[in-house]
Amino acid sequence: MRSLSSLTTVAIAVLLAVFLTACGQQTASAPPKGPGGKKGGGDVPVVIAKATTKDVAIDLDVIGNVEASSTVTIKPQISGELKTALFKEGEFVKAGDPLFEIDKRAITAQIDQATANLSRSEAQFRQATATLAKDVAQADYLKSVATRNEQLVREGIVSKEQNAQSISQAQAQKESTDADRAAIESTRADIAANKATIDNLKVQLGFTTIRAPITGRTGTLMIKPGNIVSANTTDLLTIVQIQPVNVTFAVPESQFQKIAARFGKEKIPVMATSQDTPDAPHQGQLIFIENTVDSSTGTLRLRASFPNLDRQMWPGQFVRVRMRLGTIDDAVVVPNQAVQTGQDGSFIYVVKEDRTVENRPVTTGARAGQDMVISKGLKVGETVVTEGQLRIAPGLKVNPRVPGQGGPGGRKGEGKGGGENKGGEGKGEGRGPGGPKKSE
Repeated sequence: MRSLSSLTTVAIAVLLAVFLTACGQQTASAPPKGPGGKKGGGDVPVVIAKATTKDVAIDLDVIGNVEASSTVTIKPQISGELKTALFKEGEFVKAGDPLFEIDKRAITAQIDQATANLSRSEAQFRQATATLAKDVAQADYLKSVATRNEQLVREGIVSKEQNAQSISQAQAQKESTDADRAAIESTRADIAANKATIDNLKVQLGFTTIRAPITGRTGTLMIKPGNIVSANTTDLLTIVQIQPVNVTFAVPESQFQKIAARFGKEKIPVMATSQDTPDAPHQGQLIFIENTVDSSTGTLRLRASFPNLDRQMWPGQFVRVRMRLGTIDDAVVVPNQAVQTGQDGSFIYVVKEDRTVENRPVTTGARAGQDMVISKGLKVGETVVTEGQLRIAPGLKVNPRVPGQGGPGGRKGEGKGGGENKGGEGKGEGRGPGGPKKSE
């Protein structure tokens, strides 16, 4: 039993020695990792791009609200029975189109009465004019008689009593002509008043047909025909004008000086895009700047006008507004993904001539689609890393490629087994002459 136990102990020791020896050989045969964390010390594959220049438009993107350029609530200007509605709810009408008819019989009767009064006043005027002419002739005769009697009194032919009587008759006739003239003026005033009454009634008669004051789209009919409506009180209909249409939006007060410097001197273009048609922006221009800044939000309210010829913009709708503030000529730009953010701000990995990378702090500007403006820290023509930043560090050597181009070692093998290209990192497998047996 003791010999059997000794043999078991020796066997276990031999197996443990063999295992440790195999592990040491495997560790010794593993290749060391390179600076990029890759086996074999290969260069880190990255995607690169060149810093270029182009004219960049400075746009301000905000959310705006569509408003009708004009809204009118239709009210009757006379009271009466609403006879008919001459339109359909929701249809477009033009300025001057008839919308409603109000019962006109009462006003027509008043016009007939005023016309009759006018005819009577005109007849009285003619009668007063004739009476005046007769009385004037009589007054002239009596005045001449009184003048002659004064001469005859001095000659002793006519008594003083007869002379006084002729003077009195001439004076009375003169007063009568003055009364005739006053009657004529009164009749003339009656004629003018009757004419004014007729004109006013004709205006009132015109109000029995209610017409559209603006071109726009009708809303809900609030009062149905057959109801009695009151002048300047009853709401009948609302019309909104949507050609053109306005869009109101707010911008940060920091942009005020840029906008105010151009407003009034040139047309500031504004584009509005709805959620339904994101690829078909509407073109308009800025027409109004509010005179105060909203202190609670620190924003300034603006308004732009759009022709809206296709009637796709609707009052109350929210749209994306883009206003062009200016253009940067010959701006240095790189793809957006090249710009990284660290504790000290924005930076870019720049590839130098020896294919090592440098961590370059930069100052960014406006976005231009898929590009970013670099206002400081980068020159035109320098090479920047756009993909693979997580695998590199300053001073490491990289294996750059442009977008869409395969990496090194990525050729297909032509020998037995056939090589296989697995992307920009150059993973090739196969035993053909096109690539190594295995590289990463």
